[in-house]
Amino acid sequence: MARDMSDIDILKMELEQLKKEVSTPREPVSKTSKDTMEWCEAASGTDLLITGVPDDKNPYKPEKGGCIIT
Repeated sequence: MARDMSDIDILKMELEQLKKEVSTPREPVSKTSKDTMEWCEAASGTDLLITGVPDDKNPYKPEKGGCIIT
Protein backbone atom coordinates (compact mmCIF):
# COMPACT_ATOMS: atom_id res chain seq x y z
CA MET A 1 0.00 0.00 0.00
CA ALA A 2 2.74 2.44 0.95
CA ARG A 3 4.55 1.69 -2.31
CA ASP A 4 1.70 3.21 -4.30
CA MET A 5 1.72 6.43 -2.26
CA SER A 6 3.92 9.46 -2.60
CA ASP A 7 6.06 10.70 0.26
CA ILE A 8 3.62 13.53 0.87
CA ASP A 9 0.69 11.11 1.15
CA ILE A 10 2.61 8.97 3.62
CA LEU A 11 3.48 12.01 5.73
CA LYS A 12 -0.17 13.10 5.69
CA MET A 13 -1.23 9.67 6.94
CA GLU A 14 1.37 9.79 9.70
CA LEU A 15 0.21 13.27 10.70
CA GLU A 16 -3.43 12.14 10.88
CA GLN A 17 -2.41 9.20 13.07
CA LEU A 18 -0.43 11.44 15.41
CA LYS A 19 -3.40 13.81 15.70
CA LYS A 20 -5.56 10.85 16.76
CA GLU A 21 -2.99 9.66 19.28
CA VAL A 22 -2.50 13.07 20.89
CA SER A 23 -6.21 13.23 21.77
CA THR A 24 -6.13 9.82 23.48
CA PRO A 25 -6.64 10.19 27.25
CA ARG A 26 -3.58 9.13 29.24
CA GLU A 27 -3.24 7.82 32.77
CA PRO A 28 -0.11 7.24 34.84
CA VAL A 29 1.28 3.71 34.80
CA SER A 30 1.27 3.69 38.60
CA LYS A 31 -2.54 4.02 38.61
CA THR A 32 -3.27 1.61 35.78
CA SER A 33 -0.91 -1.06 37.12
CA LYS A 34 -2.56 -0.84 40.54
CA ASP A 35 -6.00 -1.18 38.96
CA THR A 36 -4.82 -4.14 36.88
CA MET A 37 -3.36 -5.90 39.92
CA GLU A 38 -6.58 -5.39 41.89
CA TRP A 39 -8.65 -6.76 39.01
CA CYS A 40 -6.39 -9.81 38.68
CA GLU A 41 -6.61 -10.54 42.41
CA ALA A 42 -10.40 -10.19 42.35
CA ALA A 43 -10.75 -12.55 39.38
CA SER A 44 -8.14 -15.08 40.50
CA GLY A 45 -10.72 -17.38 42.11
CA THR A 46 -12.47 -18.04 38.80
CA ASP A 47 -9.49 -17.77 36.45
CA LEU A 48 -8.73 -21.19 34.99
CA LEU A 49 -5.15 -20.18 34.23
CA ILE A 50 -4.58 -19.78 37.97
CA THR A 51 -6.84 -22.46 39.47
CA GLY A 52 -6.44 -24.99 36.69
CA VAL A 53 -9.04 -27.01 34.80
CA PRO A 54 -10.73 -29.76 36.83
CA ASP A 55 -9.77 -33.22 35.60
CA ASP A 56 -13.36 -34.19 34.90
CA LYS A 57 -13.84 -31.16 32.60
CA ASN A 58 -10.46 -31.22 30.85
CA PRO A 59 -10.88 -32.47 27.26
CA TYR A 60 -7.09 -32.64 26.81
CA LYS A 61 -6.35 -34.83 29.82
CA PRO A 62 -4.24 -37.76 28.71
CA GLU A 63 -5.98 -41.09 28.92
CA LYS A 64 -4.82 -43.49 31.55
CA GLY A 65 -2.89 -46.51 30.55
CA GLY A 66 -0.70 -46.72 27.55
CA CYS A 67 1.68 -49.02 25.84
CA ILE A 68 4.19 -50.85 27.97
CA ILE A 69 7.07 -52.35 26.04
CA THR A 70 8.75 -55.28 27.74
